[in-house]
Amino acid sequence: MCSSSSHNSPGPIVTMNCVVPLNSVIYGSLNRGFRRSFSSYGSLAQRFFSQVASLTNRYENVGVRGKEGVGKSLGFQPFSEHGKRAKALAAHRKKTTANLNISASKDVDMITSSEQLVGEGSKDVKLGSNISISPVKNDNQNSEVHGKQKQHSRSKKNEVHKVAANASEEAVEANGPQSSSQAKTPNAGKRGKNSTQALEKSSVGKTHVEVLDSSASRKAQLNEKNGNSCRKVKSIKAGNKSTNKQNSQERGKLNNQGPKALKELYSPLVKSVVVVESVTKAKVIQGYLGDMYEVLPSHGHVRDLAARSGSVRPDDDFSMVWEVPSAAWTHLKSIKVALSGAKNLILASDPDREGEAIAWHIIEMLQQQDALREDINIARVVFHEITESSIKSALEAPREIDVNLVHAYLARRALEYLIGFNISPLLWKKLPGCPSAGRVQSAVLALICDRELEIDEFKPQEYWSIEVKMNQYGPGSLVNGFSFPAHLMQYDSKKLNQYSISSVTEAKEIERKFSSVKFKVVSSKRNKMRKNPPTPYITSTLLQDAANKLHFTATYTMKLAQKLYEGVQLSDSKAAGLITYIRTDGLHMSDEAVKDIRALVIERYGQELASEHGPKYFKKAKNAQEAHEAIRPTDIQRLPSMLDGVLDEDSMKLYTLIWSRTVACQMEPAIIEQMLLDVGNDDESIILRSACSRVEFLGYQAIFEDVEVEAIRSKEKEENDRNEAVGILSLLKCGDPLWLGEVELKQHFTQPSSRYSEASLVKKLEELGIGRPSTYASTLKVLQDRNYVNVKSRVLHPEFRGRMVSAFLCHHFSEVTDYSFTADMETELDNVSAGLTEWKGLLRDYWTRFSSYCDRANSIHIHQVEKMLEKKFGASLFDSLPDKSRTCPSCMEGTLIFKVSRYGAGYFIGCDQHPKCKYIAKTLYGDDDEEEVAPQKDNIEEPKVLGINPGSTEKVLLKNGPYGFYVQLGEDRKGYSPKRTSVSHIKDVESFTIEDALELLRYPVILGNHPKDGQPVVLRLAKLGFSIKHRSSNAPVPKNVKPKEITLEKALKLLSSKDVRRCGRPKNKPKVEEAARAM
Repeated sequence: MCSSSSHNSPGPIVTMNCVVPLNSVIYGSLNRGFRRSFSSYGSLAQRFFSQVASLTNRYENVGVRGKEGVGKSLGFQPFSEHGKRAKALAAHRKKTTANLNISASKDVDMITSSEQLVGEGSKDVKLGSNISISPVKNDNQNSEVHGKQKQHSRSKKNEVHKVAANASEEAVEANGPQSSSQAKTPNAGKRGKNSTQALEKSSVGKTHVEVLDSSASRKAQLNEKNGNSCRKVKSIKAGNKSTNKQNSQERGKLNNQGPKALKELYSPLVKSVVVVESVTKAKVIQGYLGDMYEVLPSHGHVRDLAARSGSVRPDDDFSMVWEVPSAAWTHLKSIKVALSGAKNLILASDPDREGEAIAWHIIEMLQQQDALREDINIARVVFHEITESSIKSALEAPREIDVNLVHAYLARRALEYLIGFNISPLLWKKLPGCPSAGRVQSAVLALICDRELEIDEFKPQEYWSIEVKMNQYGPGSLVNGFSFPAHLMQYDSKKLNQYSISSVTEAKEIERKFSSVKFKVVSSKRNKMRKNPPTPYITSTLLQDAANKLHFTATYTMKLAQKLYEGVQLSDSKAAGLITYIRTDGLHMSDEAVKDIRALVIERYGQELASEHGPKYFKKAKNAQEAHEAIRPTDIQRLPSMLDGVLDEDSMKLYTLIWSRTVACQMEPAIIEQMLLDVGNDDESIILRSACSRVEFLGYQAIFEDVEVEAIRSKEKEENDRNEAVGILSLLKCGDPLWLGEVELKQHFTQPSSRYSEASLVKKLEELGIGRPSTYASTLKVLQDRNYVNVKSRVLHPEFRGRMVSAFLCHHFSEVTDYSFTADMETELDNVSAGLTEWKGLLRDYWTRFSSYCDRANSIHIHQVEKMLEKKFGASLFDSLPDKSRTCPSCMEGTLIFKVSRYGAGYFIGCDQHPKCKYIAKTLYGDDDEEEVAPQKDNIEEPKVLGINPGSTEKVLLKNGPYGFYVQLGEDRKGYSPKRTSVSHIKDVESFTIEDALELLRYPVILGNHPKDGQPVVLRLAKLGFSIKHRSSNAPVPKNVKPKEITLEKALKLLSSKDVRRCGRPKNKPKVEEAARAM
């Protein structure tokens, strides 16, 4: 709730008893029935937002600023004139709302900070009817409204929504998509003039912070014309998570109004600005579209939740505080400058909820910067592959922002923030050295730790197997016959299982009995099996195959795949994206793509290997969305050999893997012939079995014989070494005698479940429905960066720190680590994306439970945590002691227990008589005593060519020296010293790419000259990150600050901080030699 002494005089704002930061703006979404009284902004609003009366939509998902209660999209309505239609609609609405006896009039103010940051200017921004601004209200009014709200009956509420819905449909039918303004009240214009405020804007290089009050149930006061009474439409219940069928259909009907008004944006008639996410993508698309389009990158998100406590405010109906990084201002400025002469703004970020959110953020920021003129038309386009045809097709089918995807993004972001910023401080206090927890990462960590616990508690069981060799002729025969292996299947007329022979005594008894048995062929069976082709790749299966067959990490695979998706420069100087969108769980492919693949199969392998109808693939994994196509080459005729010299070695392997899998999925199944031969005694109480198989029809396996898959042939080609064995067994008939040859008794022990590899963990996550295609790789990376998990020989080992965190969370925050809960939460977020769940209700329902967990955990004493962990891991902790005794060897009175350092320095096993006895048996680790770091892999080919520097013809090399790995620009030659940069701080050197190398080689960078002495201020690489150097002063750059965000102003602040270190001899201090002479 906000309060201010004056509507017209700006001053400091107090929100939730906290002063809002400088240069901040509080945005709010008003409840149904409120009208925005900023008349001067009307024309701008009509161009952006869905034109539906705010009373019509029961499921108003407030929280997206400027959203007026429409289901799926922030309706941008370009290419329209609105003046006459708006007046007609206003009159119609006035008549409609009069029947409801509800008059929506309220003074609404935008409150801005009166203080400005240095170097910032201010500029008035006109605000209109559709901008969502927080009203200024006092507590007395709120309590009065709240009391009256409860008096409304359910029947009255239904009547209100029914009449409002009918009014909306009539208005839309009569006026088209221009029907968003509400009925005017007599004093609306006057109030609009009085309440318009100046919006302060940050200049490039400053951090902008704002509060987005996205409340769906904020209490709003509805005044009648005479101002003597107030009524309010009853709000949606907080826990309402799904819509009823009737209103879902009604909302879908309303949503279809928007796209009809959008015109095709290709062929170009006027200048347009297209915004994508990356520089590479922008360059490729620019080549397709020509000079009438200016394609600019946003470099990802232009703003995010402020990285501090209080950025999501549950008590203020989940209002959010957004922060704009300084680097984002540069990108926004470029877009703003480009819009000065453009007529269209086209938002072409990725086709997922993150891409939708980026588009929404950009519009929000440009509106605040007053960069959107009244004649600029805005549209959202999506494409799943970066080719000329797909880009132009997307421009021919523009749509609106999907508000449900934005809501899902807001819900996910708020959930992760609430979990992270509430659990992490508890971990710092209760478990020192454990930096963070998260919604998905904690569930994944629990999976890894549960498997480790399963391994610790596993008890092996002994069992034996018997293998024999059967000969065609006896030992005295002069004819050399054939022999074949067989294994015991049945003994004493009982079928054996794995544990039937449990000791060597039993095994030797069976061997002794074999010596007196005459064997013959009991039965011979042949059957044929169809082995279906593999499904096309989705994100999870691509990560699994890349790990199993190419030994790539998940992070490295996604990095290579992203490069293939965004596009490369081909040999004919044209740029193109090589594969479709990489974050997908859909198995389907377009009909055109399937047609092209089948044509290639017929051309290269023949008609008999092409699938007759083409298999239809459907995803069976939990929570599959199938929003995008499977991962496939954008042009199947682009063979891997055509990219020789264009792609580096690893990118070529990954492309070949995708190309071969895509071709194989549209080929005929392979036919496998299997031979089963049973050998036994006369009464068949003993049965030995021999089995072998061979490929009768190659089918899709013919792809692995193709020279195009040479890069992965050894990994893909299936062996058919047993063809000869099938031929031998087929010669035998029932009743043919056989002689016993060598008998081998094999001892075995049951093995525990193996630890997860990245591939098997991704498969498990997909089965359980935990995470999404876009989060698999990043989650695994976070666990490794936090030192919760260590990778050894491509297997994930949980560190003791990670096991403690998982045990603590399982004990006090069971929902966070519960697999089914995490999967169900993913389902709920998907329902929000589909418009089936109200996102505020989802947050409210979760926060009610989660906050109680936090309160209970916060009251726990650290000694209780110590006892819980000791009980959980006592066996492994104390078994590692030399004599395994719990008695203190120092005082002989105390007992050794697990302890957390008093000052949070680490963990140790010490005497419980402390401080009387200060004996420490074992120190586990502390903040300064880092855990053992996995040794660097030294199997990198020396030197490894990462690629070619685009600015020259020099190679970029990855080399290994006496001090670790480093990158080098150019080859060694006499009289030339190439530029080198150490990368010894990077754990996974195999995932290092040409882009990473070029980014590091650009340093050191001169940021500018120091204003005091004119000497350069340099941003350079240090042993542990980056540092700022000025003369003899060095200031470390915080780890959470990206080097691209460092400006001269920030560097000067770091140089004036207390962390500055000075190197070299202090001024006026004599040198060592001079000091020695003086002595």
